[in-house]
Amino acid sequence: MRKRSLIISLVVAWAFLGLGVWTGLPLGASFAQGALAPETFADLAQKASGAVVNISTEKTVKPSARGRSKEFFGPGPMPPGPMPPGPSPFGPEDPFRDFFEKFFGDAPKSFKHRSLGSGFIIDPAGYIITNNHVIEGADKIKVKLVEGKEYQATIKGRDPKTDLALIQITNPPKDLPYLVLGDSEAIRVGDWVMAVGNPFGLSHTVTQGIISAKGRVIGAGPYDNFLQTDASINPGNSGGPLLNLKGEVVGINTAILASGQGIGFATPSNMAKSVIPQLKEKGQVTRGMLGVQVQNVTPELAKSFGMTEPTGALVAEVNPGTPAEKAGLHRGDIIIEFNGHPIHEMNELPRLVADTPPGTTSTLKVLRSGKEKTFKLTVTELKEERQAQATAEEGEENPLGLVAKDLDQTLTQRFRLKETRGVVVVQVEPGSAAADAGLRPGDLLLEVNGQQVDTLKDYQGIMGKVKKGAFARLLIKRQGRTQYLSVEIPQS
Repeated sequence: MRKRSLIISLVVAWAFLGLGVWTGLPLGASFAQGALAPETFADLAQKASGAVVNISTEKTVKPSARGRSKEFFGPGPMPPGPMPPGPSPFGPEDPFRDFFEKFFGDAPKSFKHRSLGSGFIIDPAGYIITNNHVIEGADKIKVKLVEGKEYQATIKGRDPKTDLALIQITNPPKDLPYLVLGDSEAIRVGDWVMAVGNPFGLSHTVTQGIISAKGRVIGAGPYDNFLQTDASINPGNSGGPLLNLKGEVVGINTAILASGQGIGFATPSNMAKSVIPQLKEKGQVTRGMLGVQVQNVTPELAKSFGMTEPTGALVAEVNPGTPAEKAGLHRGDIIIEFNGHPIHEMNELPRLVADTPPGTTSTLKVLRSGKEKTFKLTVTELKEERQAQATAEEGEENPLGLVAKDLDQTLTQRFRLKETRGVVVVQVEPGSAAADAGLRPGDLLLEVNGQQVDTLKDYQGIMGKVKKGAFARLLIKRQGRTQYLSVEIPQS
């Protein structure tokens, strides 16, 4: 009897083990953990497609003074119609003018440029989220619903810095379907997502994939924080929704990697949540400002500051008359916390500050000379972009591979500098330590390891005390902006 019970138990166990393998479930996994792929995306596609619109725009493009518009040479497709002619090489008295006018007529003074994109309805009143680059400069905007009906739309607000825009159907029909913005912070790398849009003019195309990465910085703007996905995104998908399995929008499809396949980027829905209400109310976005230029703390800079690991946002410049200056922040301070939020990388700070309403009293925690200090300041309105993604004898190269000289009138004119005194880099040897650190001719040397540099003699004296194999922290000024660089002193 015991032997029969044992055999039955083994058969049942083998059946469950086989079921786990057959369904793709790893041992110990559960259905609640989402280990299984959805059997179909059809229900999600049917639910979402009604709220997704195809956007077509039209704008009048006038040839420039040289006879051509930049539209021809931009990233988009060639506009329809003939290319406007350029200036004649024969000048105003062109002997062939009569010939061309007789056979080809007058050249157009302007032409219509048409483009396609996507968007999605977020309110029964006809409000639609899309990308700013989809509708920027448009004279006419049409939106087409999934059943084919077309409506005119107008721009309610634009935000170029996040590439988001809000438009509204002029005379919206009743009972418009709409989508809800979900929580993009809750989405995880590896979670299933679905994109809906108008790629290459192919109306209401659905693609699926996963979240490949979060927090991507691709150089699209000062507040980059993209979701990366392998759900197919192509030209025409811009402005369309990226949905989770609940049918919530977690991203707005925005960019693609031209040289890559299966790599697309979406603006997180949480960013849209902070932007869209302001666009609806004011047509633009008001952001907070501290008044500092910041840069990343590289591993080399971290060593020069005596830090065990690179973290925070390094202050390269404090702008005069700003909250940061009034609060007492200095160059070389490393901001490690803003209003209780730890700052791990420089890019996190501008986003947090931008989302802070002007007039808000905020708390900053910084590292200064290895010690933590706390500052309180009142955030002001950002009027102009302030945050930045920030020896030997004279004439002879030093071990760093650069030549530095005291600034004179000749060098001021040569490098188009506004300063009249200081120390300027005039030459950088390719492949040298200076080149590896990112130094360029025309860089003005302001500090070395926190010590001010006014003359070449100052620079030589300070650098002479830095040990071989150590890192020197240089504060430079380049094209009107200051930043820190870290250079390793060669062993020989």
